[in-house]
Amino acid sequence: MAAAFGDEEIDNDDYYSLLNVRREATQDELKASYRRLCMLYHPDKHRDPELKHQAERLFNLVHQAYEVLSDPQSRAIYDIYGKRGLEVEGWEVVERKRTPAEIREEFERLQREREERRLQQRTNPKGTISVGVDATDLFDRYDEEYEDMPGGGFPQIEINRMHISQSIEAPLTSRDTAILSGSLSTQNGNGGGTINLALRRVTSSKGWGEVELGAGDLHGPLFGMKIFRNLTPRCFVTTQCGLQFSSRGIRPGLTTVLARHLDKNTMGYLQWRWGTQSAMNTSIVRDTKTSHFTFALQLGIPHSFMMLSYQYKFQDEDQTRLKGSVKTGFFGTVVEYGAERKISQHSILGATVSVGVPQGVSLKIKLNRASQTYFFPIHLTDQLLPSAVFYATVAPILFYLAMHRLIIKPYLNAQKEHELEKQRENSATDIAKKKQESEAAVRLMQESVRRIIEAEEARMGLIIVNAWYGKFVTDNSKKHERAKVIDVTVPLQCLVKDSKLILTEASKVSLGSMTPVLERKRVSKCFTSLEESYTRCCLETQSP
Repeated sequence: MAAAFGDEEIDNDDYYSLLNVRREATQDELKASYRRLCMLYHPDKHRDPELKHQAERLFNLVHQAYEVLSDPQSRAIYDIYGKRGLEVEGWEVVERKRTPAEIREEFERLQREREERRLQQRTNPKGTISVGVDATDLFDRYDEEYEDMPGGGFPQIEINRMHISQSIEAPLTSRDTAILSGSLSTQNGNGGGTINLALRRVTSSKGWGEVELGAGDLHGPLFGMKIFRNLTPRCFVTTQCGLQFSSRGIRPGLTTVLARHLDKNTMGYLQWRWGTQSAMNTSIVRDTKTSHFTFALQLGIPHSFMMLSYQYKFQDEDQTRLKGSVKTGFFGTVVEYGAERKISQHSILGATVSVGVPQGVSLKIKLNRASQTYFFPIHLTDQLLPSAVFYATVAPILFYLAMHRLIIKPYLNAQKEHELEKQRENSATDIAKKKQESEAAVRLMQESVRRIIEAEEARMGLIIVNAWYGKFVTDNSKKHERAKVIDVTVPLQCLVKDSKLILTEASKVSLGSMTPVLERKRVSKCFTSLEESYTRCCLETQSP
Protein backbone atom coordinates (compact mmCIF):
# COMPACT_ATOMS: atom_id res chain seq x y z
CA MET A 1 0.00 0.00 0.00
CA ALA A 2 0.97 3.59 -0.34
CA ALA A 3 1.62 3.85 3.37
CA ALA A 4 4.64 1.67 3.31
CA PHE A 5 7.06 4.39 2.21
CA GLY A 6 10.16 4.88 4.31
CA ASP A 7 13.49 6.67 4.10
CA GLU A 8 14.72 4.47 1.24
CA GLU A 9 13.78 5.18 -2.34
CA ILE A 10 10.43 3.75 -3.44
CA ASP A 11 9.16 3.52 -6.97
CA ASN A 12 5.69 5.05 -6.91
CA ASP A 13 5.11 3.70 -10.42
CA ASP A 14 5.11 0.05 -9.32
CA TYR A 15 1.62 -0.60 -10.60
CA TYR A 16 1.29 -4.10 -9.13
CA SER A 17 2.27 -2.80 -5.72
CA LEU A 18 -0.05 0.18 -6.05
CA LEU A 19 -3.01 -2.14 -6.70
CA ASN A 20 -1.74 -4.66 -4.12
CA VAL A 21 -1.90 -7.62 -6.51
CA ARG A 22 0.60 -10.24 -7.57
CA ARG A 23 2.31 -10.01 -10.97
CA GLU A 24 0.33 -13.01 -12.20
CA ALA A 25 -3.01 -11.47 -11.19
CA THR A 26 -5.98 -12.18 -13.43
CA GLN A 27 -8.26 -9.52 -14.87
CA ASP A 28 -10.89 -10.32 -12.22
CA GLU A 29 -8.34 -9.82 -9.44
CA LEU A 30 -7.22 -6.52 -10.97
CA LYS A 31 -10.79 -5.31 -11.28
CA ALA A 32 -11.69 -6.28 -7.68
CA SER A 33 -8.63 -4.53 -6.24
CA TYR A 34 -9.23 -1.48 -8.43
CA ARG A 35 -12.83 -1.11 -7.27
CA ARG A 36 -11.84 -1.50 -3.64
CA LEU A 37 -9.14 1.18 -3.86
CA CYS A 38 -11.44 3.52 -5.77
CA MET A 39 -13.94 3.31 -2.93
CA LEU A 40 -11.14 3.97 -0.44
CA TYR A 41 -9.57 6.94 -2.26
CA HIS A 42 -12.61 8.51 -3.94
CA PRO A 43 -12.31 12.30 -3.46
CA ASP A 44 -16.05 12.71 -2.78
CA LYS A 45 -15.73 10.73 0.45
CA HIS A 46 -13.56 13.39 2.09
CA ARG A 47 -14.60 16.91 3.07
CA ASP A 48 -11.27 18.20 4.37
CA PRO A 49 -9.62 20.13 1.47
CA GLU A 50 -6.15 18.71 2.13
CA LEU A 51 -7.37 15.13 2.43
CA LYS A 52 -9.57 15.62 -0.63
CA HIS A 53 -6.53 16.78 -2.65
CA GLN A 54 -4.44 13.79 -1.53
CA ALA A 55 -7.30 11.40 -2.22
CA GLU A 56 -7.67 12.79 -5.74
CA ARG A 57 -3.96 12.27 -6.42
CA LEU A 58 -4.00 8.67 -5.15
CA PHE A 59 -7.24 8.00 -7.03
CA ASN A 60 -5.59 9.11 -10.29
CA LEU A 61 -2.52 6.94 -9.64
CA VAL A 62 -4.70 3.88 -9.04
CA HIS A 63 -6.67 4.64 -12.20
CA GLN A 64 -3.45 4.99 -14.24
CA ALA A 65 -2.12 1.66 -12.90
CA TYR A 66 -5.36 -0.13 -13.75
CA GLU A 67 -5.43 1.30 -17.29
CA VAL A 68 -1.96 -0.11 -17.99
CA LEU A 69 -2.41 -3.53 -16.36
CA SER A 70 -5.91 -4.11 -17.77
CA ASP A 71 -4.64 -3.74 -21.36
CA PRO A 72 -2.77 -6.94 -22.43
CA GLN A 73 -0.26 -5.17 -24.71
CA SER A 74 0.50 -2.34 -22.29
CA ARG A 75 0.88 -4.87 -19.50
CA ALA A 76 3.31 -6.98 -21.55
CA ILE A 77 5.41 -3.88 -22.33
CA TYR A 78 5.32 -2.80 -18.67
CA ASP A 79 6.34 -6.27 -17.45
CA ILE A 80 9.44 -6.25 -19.68
CA TYR A 81 10.61 -2.61 -19.55
CA GLY A 82 8.58 -0.89 -16.84
CA LYS A 83 7.14 2.57 -17.24
CA ARG A 84 10.03 3.76 -19.44
CA GLY A 85 9.02 1.20 -22.06
CA LEU A 86 5.55 2.76 -22.25
CA GLU A 87 7.11 6.17 -22.89
CA VAL A 88 8.99 5.07 -26.04
CA GLU A 89 7.54 6.57 -29.20
CA GLY A 90 6.26 4.22 -31.88
CA TRP A 91 4.13 1.70 -29.95
CA GLU A 92 0.98 3.14 -31.50
CA VAL A 93 1.94 1.65 -34.89
CA VAL A 94 2.81 -1.78 -33.48
CA GLU A 95 0.41 -4.61 -34.22
CA ARG A 96 -1.47 -5.60 -31.08
CA LYS A 97 -1.55 -9.09 -29.53
CA ARG A 98 2.18 -9.63 -29.96
CA THR A 99 4.19 -12.02 -27.81
CA PRO A 100 6.69 -10.71 -25.21
CA ALA A 101 9.59 -11.75 -27.47
CA GLU A 102 8.14 -9.77 -30.40
CA ILE A 103 7.53 -6.78 -28.13
CA ARG A 104 11.15 -6.95 -26.96
CA GLU A 105 12.41 -6.98 -30.57
CA GLU A 106 10.16 -4.04 -31.45
CA PHE A 107 11.37 -2.06 -28.43
CA GLU A 108 15.01 -2.66 -29.37
CA ARG A 109 14.27 -1.57 -32.94
CA LEU A 110 12.65 1.66 -31.77
CA GLN A 111 15.57 2.29 -29.44
CA ARG A 112 18.05 1.77 -32.28
CA GLU A 113 16.16 4.17 -34.53
CA ARG A 114 16.13 6.79 -31.80
CA GLU A 115 19.88 6.38 -31.24
CA GLU A 116 20.52 6.59 -34.98
CA ARG A 117 18.60 9.87 -35.18
CA ARG A 118 20.62 11.16 -32.26
CA LEU A 119 23.93 10.10 -33.82
CA GLN A 120 23.08 11.97 -37.02
CA GLN A 121 23.18 15.22 -35.06
CA ARG A 122 26.61 14.83 -33.52
CA THR A 123 30.16 13.69 -34.25
CA ASN A 124 30.82 9.97 -34.12
CA PRO A 125 34.53 9.37 -33.37
CA LYS A 126 36.11 5.98 -34.01
CA GLY A 127 39.68 4.95 -33.36
CA THR A 128 42.06 2.00 -33.40
CA ILE A 129 45.43 1.54 -31.73
CA SER A 130 47.46 -1.55 -32.61
CA VAL A 131 50.79 -2.40 -30.98
CA GLY A 132 52.71 -5.42 -32.28
CA VAL A 133 54.98 -7.18 -29.78
CA ASP A 134 57.83 -9.56 -30.68
CA ALA A 135 58.22 -12.05 -27.81
CA THR A 136 59.92 -14.88 -29.71
CA ASP A 137 62.91 -14.60 -27.40
CA LEU A 138 60.81 -16.19 -24.64
CA PHE A 139 60.74 -19.59 -26.38
CA ASP A 140 63.28 -19.62 -29.23
CA ARG A 141 66.11 -18.95 -26.78
CA TYR A 142 65.89 -22.55 -25.56
CA ASP A 143 66.85 -23.97 -28.97
CA GLU A 144 70.31 -25.52 -29.29
CA GLU A 145 71.26 -23.12 -32.08
CA TYR A 146 70.23 -20.17 -29.97
CA GLU A 147 72.48 -21.17 -27.06
CA ASP A 148 75.60 -20.50 -29.15
CA MET A 149 74.50 -16.94 -29.96
CA PRO A 150 75.90 -14.07 -27.89
CA GLY A 151 73.55 -11.74 -26.12
CA GLY A 152 72.85 -13.02 -22.78
CA GLY A 153 70.44 -14.56 -20.45
CA PHE A 154 67.43 -12.28 -20.08
CA PRO A 155 64.87 -12.61 -22.92
CA GLN A 156 64.29 -9.51 -25.03
CA ILE A 157 60.73 -8.37 -25.74
CA GLU A 158 60.36 -5.51 -28.19
CA ILE A 159 57.67 -3.56 -30.02
CA ASN A 160 58.26 -4.05 -33.73
CA ARG A 161 55.22 -2.28 -35.24
CA MET A 162 52.50 0.19 -34.33
CA HIS A 163 49.41 1.54 -36.05
CA ILE A 164 47.09 4.38 -34.95
CA SER A 165 43.97 5.46 -36.84
CA GLN A 166 41.15 7.86 -36.02
CA SER A 167 38.04 9.07 -37.81
CA ILE A 168 35.20 11.47 -37.09
CA GLU A 169 31.88 12.05 -38.81
CA ALA A 170 30.33 15.50 -39.03
CA PRO A 171 26.76 15.79 -40.39
CA LEU A 172 26.56 18.78 -42.71
CA THR A 173 22.88 18.49 -43.61
CA SER A 174 20.20 15.86 -43.17
CA ARG A 175 21.60 14.10 -46.29
CA ASP A 176 25.29 15.04 -46.34
CA THR A 177 28.06 13.86 -44.01
CA ALA A 178 31.78 14.66 -43.98
CA ILE A 179 34.20 12.00 -42.74
CA LEU A 180 37.76 12.91 -41.77
CA SER A 181 40.19 10.08 -41.02
CA GLY A 182 43.90 9.67 -40.55
CA SER A 183 46.43 6.99 -39.67
CA LEU A 184 50.05 6.56 -38.63
CA SER A 185 52.02 3.34 -39.06
CA THR A 186 55.53 2.21 -38.21
CA GLN A 187 57.28 -1.14 -38.55
CA ASN A 188 60.90 -1.99 -37.77
CA GLY A 189 61.89 1.66 -37.71
CA ASN A 190 60.13 2.65 -40.95
CA GLY A 191 56.79 4.39 -41.04
CA GLY A 192 54.47 6.96 -42.48
CA GLY A 193 50.95 8.32 -42.38
CA THR A 194 47.89 9.13 -44.45
CA ILE A 195 44.94 11.51 -44.19
CA ASN A 196 41.59 11.08 -45.94
CA LEU A 197 38.52 13.23 -46.44
CA ALA A 198 35.25 11.70 -47.64
CA LEU A 199 31.93 13.33 -48.47
CA ARG A 200 28.87 11.06 -48.26
CA ARG A 201 25.47 11.96 -49.66
CA VAL A 202 22.26 9.99 -49.21
CA THR A 203 20.69 10.05 -52.65
CA SER A 204 17.46 8.25 -51.74
CA SER A 205 16.00 5.76 -49.30
CA LYS A 206 17.68 3.03 -51.33
CA GLY A 207 21.26 4.21 -51.51
CA TRP A 208 24.07 6.68 -51.01
CA GLY A 209 27.29 7.76 -52.70
CA GLU A 210 30.70 8.78 -51.38
CA VAL A 211 33.72 10.62 -52.81
CA GLU A 212 37.11 10.21 -51.10
CA LEU A 213 40.34 12.20 -51.34
CA GLY A 214 43.53 11.08 -49.63
CA ALA A 215 47.22 11.87 -49.32
CA GLY A 216 50.18 10.25 -47.62
CA ASP A 217 53.89 9.57 -47.75
CA LEU A 218 53.50 5.81 -48.23
CA HIS A 219 51.31 5.45 -51.30
CA GLY A 220 50.84 8.97 -52.63
CA PRO A 221 47.59 10.80 -53.45
CA LEU A 222 44.33 8.85 -53.66
CA PHE A 223 41.01 9.52 -55.40
CA GLY A 224 38.12 7.13 -54.89
CA MET A 225 34.37 6.70 -55.17
CA LYS A 226 31.95 4.39 -53.38
CA ILE A 227 28.30 3.62 -54.15
CA PHE A 228 25.76 1.67 -52.10
CA ARG A 229 22.39 0.63 -53.53
CA ASN A 230 19.50 -1.55 -52.35
CA LEU A 231 18.44 -3.55 -55.40
CA THR A 232 15.55 -5.32 -53.64
CA PRO A 233 14.40 -5.52 -50.01
CA ARG A 234 16.64 -8.61 -49.67
CA CYS A 235 19.59 -7.68 -51.86
CA PHE A 236 22.11 -4.81 -52.06
CA VAL A 237 25.32 -4.00 -53.94
CA THR A 238 28.39 -1.95 -53.05
CA THR A 239 30.92 -0.74 -55.60
CA GLN A 240 34.19 1.02 -54.80
CA CYS A 241 36.81 2.27 -57.26
CA GLY A 242 40.00 4.20 -56.72
CA LEU A 243 43.08 5.67 -58.37
CA GLN A 244 46.34 5.50 -56.41
CA PHE A 245 49.04 7.90 -57.64
CA SER A 246 52.66 6.96 -56.93
CA SER A 247 56.17 7.31 -58.37
CA ARG A 248 55.56 4.10 -60.32
CA GLY A 249 52.48 5.52 -62.02
CA ILE A 250 48.74 5.26 -61.52
CA ARG A 251 47.38 2.07 -59.98
CA PRO A 252 43.62 1.64 -60.47
CA GLY A 253 41.47 -0.60 -58.29
CA LEU A 254 37.87 -1.81 -58.31
CA THR A 255 35.89 -3.77 -55.73
CA THR A 256 32.26 -4.91 -56.05
CA VAL A 257 30.23 -6.71 -53.37
CA LEU A 258 26.82 -8.27 -53.96
CA ALA A 259 24.93 -9.34 -50.83
CA ARG A 260 21.61 -11.11 -50.34
CA HIS A 261 19.51 -12.19 -47.35
CA LEU A 262 19.17 -15.95 -47.69
CA ASP A 263 16.87 -16.12 -44.66
CA LYS A 264 16.15 -14.16 -41.50
CA ASN A 265 19.59 -14.86 -39.96
CA THR A 266 21.77 -15.70 -42.99
CA MET A 267 23.58 -13.44 -45.47
CA GLY A 268 25.39 -14.44 -48.64
CA TYR A 269 28.19 -12.32 -50.18
CA LEU A 270 29.92 -12.33 -53.58
CA GLN A 271 33.00 -10.13 -53.92
CA TRP A 272 35.13 -9.35 -56.94
CA ARG A 273 38.34 -7.34 -56.56
CA TRP A 274 40.53 -6.14 -59.41
CA GLY A 275 43.86 -4.36 -58.99
CA THR A 276 47.17 -5.13 -57.35
CA GLN A 277 45.67 -8.15 -55.54
CA SER A 278 42.87 -9.43 -57.76
CA ALA A 279 40.56 -12.02 -56.23
CA MET A 280 37.04 -13.47 -56.18
CA ASN A 281 35.49 -14.24 -52.81
CA THR A 282 32.22 -15.84 -51.72
CA SER A 283 31.06 -16.11 -48.12
CA ILE A 284 28.05 -17.11 -46.05
CA VAL A 285 27.40 -15.53 -42.65
CA ARG A 286 24.76 -16.84 -40.25
CA ASP A 287 24.15 -14.84 -37.09
CA THR A 288 21.61 -15.99 -34.47
CA LYS A 289 20.96 -15.22 -30.84
CA THR A 290 23.28 -17.99 -29.65
CA SER A 291 25.84 -18.42 -32.45
CA HIS A 292 27.73 -16.82 -35.34
CA PHE A 293 28.93 -18.91 -38.29
CA THR A 294 31.06 -17.85 -41.27
CA PHE A 295 32.25 -19.77 -44.32
CA ALA A 296 34.46 -18.06 -46.94
CA LEU A 297 36.22 -19.21 -50.12
CA GLN A 298 38.62 -17.02 -52.11
CA LEU A 299 40.46 -17.52 -55.37
CA GLY A 300 43.00 -14.85 -56.15
CA ILE A 301 46.54 -13.60 -56.66
CA PRO A 302 48.62 -14.02 -54.59
CA HIS A 303 46.35 -15.65 -51.96
CA SER A 304 43.67 -18.29 -52.29
CA PHE A 305 42.15 -19.78 -49.16
CA MET A 306 39.17 -21.40 -47.47
CA MET A 307 38.02 -20.25 -44.03
CA LEU A 308 35.53 -21.63 -41.51
CA SER A 309 34.70 -19.96 -38.19
CA TYR A 310 32.15 -20.49 -35.43
CA GLN A 311 31.27 -18.43 -32.39
CA TYR A 312 29.03 -19.46 -29.48
CA LYS A 313 27.21 -16.75 -27.52
CA PHE A 314 26.39 -17.42 -23.89
CA GLN A 315 23.13 -15.89 -22.67
CA ASP A 316 24.59 -14.17 -19.61
CA GLU A 317 24.87 -10.54 -18.58
CA ASP A 318 28.62 -10.50 -19.36
CA GLN A 319 27.97 -11.45 -23.01
CA THR A 320 30.60 -14.21 -22.94
CA ARG A 321 31.57 -15.66 -26.33
CA LEU A 322 33.76 -18.61 -27.35
CA LYS A 323 35.10 -18.71 -30.90
CA GLY A 324 37.23 -20.85 -33.15
CA SER A 325 38.30 -20.79 -36.80
CA VAL A 326 40.33 -22.71 -39.37
CA LYS A 327 41.92 -21.05 -42.42
CA THR A 328 43.94 -22.88 -45.04
CA GLY A 329 45.40 -21.78 -48.36
CA PHE A 330 48.54 -21.28 -50.39
CA PHE A 331 50.14 -19.44 -47.44
CA GLY A 332 49.66 -22.40 -45.07
CA THR A 333 47.13 -23.29 -42.37
CA VAL A 334 46.08 -21.27 -39.33
CA VAL A 335 43.93 -22.43 -36.42
CA GLU A 336 42.55 -19.81 -34.02
CA TYR A 337 40.53 -20.13 -30.83
CA GLY A 338 39.65 -17.64 -28.13
CA ALA A 339 37.01 -15.89 -26.03
CA GLU A 340 35.70 -12.43 -25.26
CA ARG A 341 33.70 -11.03 -22.38
CA LYS A 342 32.12 -7.78 -21.28
CA ILE A 343 34.08 -6.39 -18.31
CA SER A 344 32.16 -3.12 -17.84
CA GLN A 345 29.24 -1.24 -19.32
CA HIS A 346 31.23 -0.02 -22.33
CA SER A 347 34.25 -2.37 -22.44
CA ILE A 348 34.73 -5.82 -23.98
CA LEU A 349 37.96 -7.78 -23.51
CA GLY A 350 38.97 -10.64 -25.80
CA ALA A 351 41.93 -12.95 -26.35
CA THR A 352 42.71 -15.23 -29.31
CA VAL A 353 45.43 -17.85 -29.75
CA SER A 354 46.69 -18.32 -33.32
CA VAL A 355 48.58 -21.48 -34.26
CA GLY A 356 49.74 -21.87 -37.85
CA VAL A 357 52.26 -23.16 -40.34
CA PRO A 358 54.57 -21.41 -41.11
CA GLN A 359 53.40 -18.45 -38.98
CA GLY A 360 54.05 -20.10 -35.62
CA VAL A 361 52.19 -19.22 -32.40
CA SER A 362 50.73 -15.81 -31.55
CA LEU A 363 48.49 -14.35 -28.85
CA LYS A 364 46.12 -11.54 -29.83
CA ILE A 365 44.57 -9.38 -27.11
CA LYS A 366 41.77 -6.98 -28.02
CA LEU A 367 39.97 -4.37 -25.91
CA ASN A 368 36.92 -2.51 -27.21
CA ARG A 369 36.08 0.59 -25.22
CA ALA A 370 32.97 2.30 -26.64
CA SER A 371 34.03 3.23 -30.21
CA GLN A 372 37.77 2.81 -29.53
CA THR A 373 39.67 -0.43 -30.22
CA TYR A 374 43.01 -1.43 -28.69
CA PHE A 375 44.73 -4.40 -30.34
CA PHE A 376 47.90 -6.12 -29.11
CA PRO A 377 49.20 -9.00 -31.31
CA ILE A 378 52.03 -10.80 -29.48
CA HIS A 379 54.18 -13.11 -31.61
CA LEU A 380 55.54 -15.89 -29.37
CA THR A 381 57.44 -18.22 -31.69
CA ASP A 382 57.95 -19.09 -35.36
CA GLN A 383 57.68 -22.81 -34.59
CA LEU A 384 54.89 -25.06 -33.35
CA LEU A 385 55.99 -25.44 -29.74
CA PRO A 386 53.52 -27.07 -27.30
CA SER A 387 54.87 -24.92 -24.48
CA ALA A 388 54.06 -21.74 -26.40
CA VAL A 389 50.52 -22.97 -27.12
CA PHE A 390 50.03 -23.92 -23.45
CA TYR A 391 51.22 -20.60 -22.03
CA ALA A 392 49.33 -18.61 -24.67
CA THR A 393 46.13 -20.40 -23.58
CA VAL A 394 46.55 -20.54 -19.80
CA ALA A 395 48.31 -17.22 -19.08
CA PRO A 396 45.47 -14.96 -20.34
CA ILE A 397 42.89 -16.94 -18.34
CA LEU A 398 44.87 -16.70 -15.10
CA PHE A 399 45.62 -13.04 -15.74
CA TYR A 400 41.94 -12.25 -16.37
CA LEU A 401 40.77 -14.11 -13.25
CA ALA A 402 43.32 -12.26 -11.11
CA MET A 403 42.46 -8.88 -12.66
CA HIS A 404 38.73 -9.53 -12.33
CA ARG A 405 39.00 -10.50 -8.68
CA LEU A 406 41.53 -7.92 -7.53
CA ILE A 407 40.77 -4.89 -9.74
CA ILE A 408 37.71 -5.10 -11.99
CA LYS A 409 35.16 -6.47 -9.51
CA PRO A 410 36.16 -4.15 -6.61
CA TYR A 411 36.13 -1.18 -9.00
CA LEU A 412 32.66 -2.03 -10.35
CA ASN A 413 31.33 -2.55 -6.81
CA ALA A 414 32.76 0.79 -5.69
CA GLN A 415 31.32 2.48 -8.77
CA LYS A 416 27.91 0.93 -8.11
CA GLU A 417 27.96 2.06 -4.47
CA HIS A 418 28.93 5.57 -5.58
CA GLU A 419 26.05 5.66 -8.06
CA LEU A 420 23.60 4.43 -5.43
CA GLU A 421 24.78 7.05 -2.96
CA LYS A 422 24.50 9.74 -5.62
CA GLN A 423 21.04 8.49 -6.54
CA ARG A 424 19.93 8.61 -2.90
CA GLU A 425 21.17 12.18 -2.59
CA ASN A 426 19.43 13.26 -5.78
CA SER A 427 16.17 11.59 -4.79
CA ALA A 428 16.03 12.94 -1.21
CA THR A 429 13.41 15.55 -2.17
CA ASP A 430 11.33 12.98 -4.04
CA ILE A 431 11.48 10.58 -1.09
CA ALA A 432 10.25 13.29 1.28
CA LYS A 433 7.36 14.01 -1.07
CA LYS A 434 6.44 10.33 -1.28
CA LYS A 435 6.61 10.04 2.49
CA GLN A 436 4.09 12.87 2.79
CA GLU A 437 1.84 11.08 0.31
CA SER A 438 2.03 7.86 2.33
CA GLU A 439 1.14 9.69 5.53
CA ALA A 440 -1.83 11.26 3.76
CA ALA A 441 -2.89 7.81 2.53
CA VAL A 442 -2.83 6.53 6.11
CA ARG A 443 -5.10 9.38 7.18
CA LEU A 444 -7.48 8.51 4.35
CA MET A 445 -7.65 4.92 5.60
CA GLN A 446 -8.59 5.79 9.19
CA GLU A 447 -12.36 5.70 8.65
CA SER A 448 -12.22 2.42 6.71
CA VAL A 449 -9.94 0.87 9.35
CA ARG A 450 -12.39 1.88 12.10
CA ARG A 451 -15.22 0.08 10.31
CA ILE A 452 -13.05 -3.01 9.69
CA ILE A 453 -12.08 -3.20 13.37
CA GLU A 454 -15.73 -2.94 14.43
CA ALA A 455 -16.65 -5.74 12.01
CA GLU A 456 -13.77 -7.94 13.20
CA GLU A 457 -14.70 -7.36 16.85
CA ALA A 458 -18.27 -8.38 16.13
CA ARG A 459 -17.19 -11.68 14.56
CA MET A 460 -14.25 -12.29 16.97
CA GLY A 461 -11.92 -11.92 14.02
CA LEU A 462 -8.42 -10.56 13.33
CA ILE A 463 -7.28 -7.22 14.76
CA ILE A 464 -3.69 -6.03 14.23
CA VAL A 465 -2.44 -4.19 17.31
CA ASN A 466 1.02 -3.23 16.06
CA ALA A 467 2.92 -3.84 12.83
CA TRP A 468 6.33 -2.54 11.75
CA TYR A 469 8.28 -2.85 8.53
CA GLY A 470 11.92 -2.03 7.86
CA LYS A 471 15.47 -2.83 8.89
CA PHE A 472 15.87 -4.11 12.44
CA VAL A 473 19.34 -4.07 14.03
CA THR A 474 19.71 -7.21 16.13
CA ASP A 475 23.45 -7.86 15.82
CA ASN A 476 25.52 -6.23 18.59
CA SER A 477 28.30 -5.54 16.10
CA LYS A 478 25.90 -3.33 14.12
CA LYS A 479 24.50 -1.23 16.98
CA HIS A 480 25.94 1.86 15.32
CA GLU A 481 23.51 1.43 12.43
CA ARG A 482 20.23 3.30 12.67
CA ALA A 483 17.13 1.14 12.63
CA LYS A 484 14.87 2.08 9.69
CA VAL A 485 11.40 1.03 10.79
CA ILE A 486 7.98 2.42 9.92
CA ASP A 487 4.57 1.76 11.43
CA VAL A 488 2.31 -0.11 8.97
CA THR A 489 -0.47 -1.04 11.41
CA VAL A 490 -3.18 0.96 9.62
CA PRO A 491 -2.39 -0.22 6.06
CA LEU A 492 -2.26 -3.86 7.15
CA GLN A 493 -5.52 -3.63 9.07
CA CYS A 494 -7.05 -2.09 5.96
CA LEU A 495 -6.08 -5.25 4.06
CA VAL A 496 -7.89 -7.54 6.52
CA LYS A 497 -10.90 -9.19 4.95
CA ASP A 498 -12.98 -12.02 6.46
CA SER A 499 -10.49 -12.34 9.35
CA LYS A 500 -7.61 -12.97 6.96
CA LEU A 501 -4.59 -10.86 6.00
CA ILE A 502 -3.12 -11.71 2.60
CA LEU A 503 0.08 -9.97 1.45
CA THR A 504 0.75 -10.52 -2.24
CA GLU A 505 4.21 -10.79 -3.80
CA ALA A 506 5.17 -7.27 -4.80
CA SER A 507 7.81 -4.67 -4.03
CA LYS A 508 8.62 -3.33 -0.56
CA VAL A 509 5.82 -0.85 -1.00
CA SER A 510 3.47 -3.75 -0.34
CA LEU A 511 5.76 -5.54 2.10
CA GLY A 512 7.07 -7.57 -0.82
CA SER A 513 8.56 -11.04 -0.86
CA MET A 514 6.12 -12.10 1.89
CA THR A 515 2.91 -14.03 1.31
CA PRO A 516 1.55 -15.00 4.74
CA VAL A 517 -2.09 -15.71 5.49
CA LEU A 518 -3.12 -14.94 9.10
CA GLU A 519 -6.35 -16.69 9.92
CA ARG A 520 -8.70 -16.18 12.85
CA LYS A 521 -7.13 -16.35 16.34
CA ARG A 522 -3.67 -16.81 14.85
CA VAL A 523 -0.67 -14.82 16.15
CA SER A 524 2.48 -14.34 14.05
CA LYS A 525 5.67 -12.47 14.96
CA CYS A 526 8.84 -11.62 13.04
CA PHE A 527 8.41 -13.68 9.89
CA THR A 528 10.06 -13.84 6.46
CA SER A 529 13.43 -12.06 6.45
CA LEU A 530 14.41 -10.56 3.13
CA GLU A 531 17.70 -12.00 1.92
CA GLU A 532 20.90 -10.28 3.11
CA SER A 533 19.12 -7.10 4.23
CA TYR A 534 17.88 -8.00 7.71
CA THR A 535 14.51 -6.63 6.61
CA ARG A 536 11.65 -8.03 8.65
CA CYS A 537 7.99 -7.41 9.26
CA CYS A 538 6.83 -7.81 12.87
CA LEU A 539 3.14 -8.22 13.64
CA GLU A 540 1.25 -8.37 16.88
CA THR A 541 -2.33 -9.56 16.53
CA GLN A 542 -5.15 -10.13 18.96
CA SER A 543 -8.44 -11.98 18.94
CA PRO A 544 -10.99 -10.17 21.13
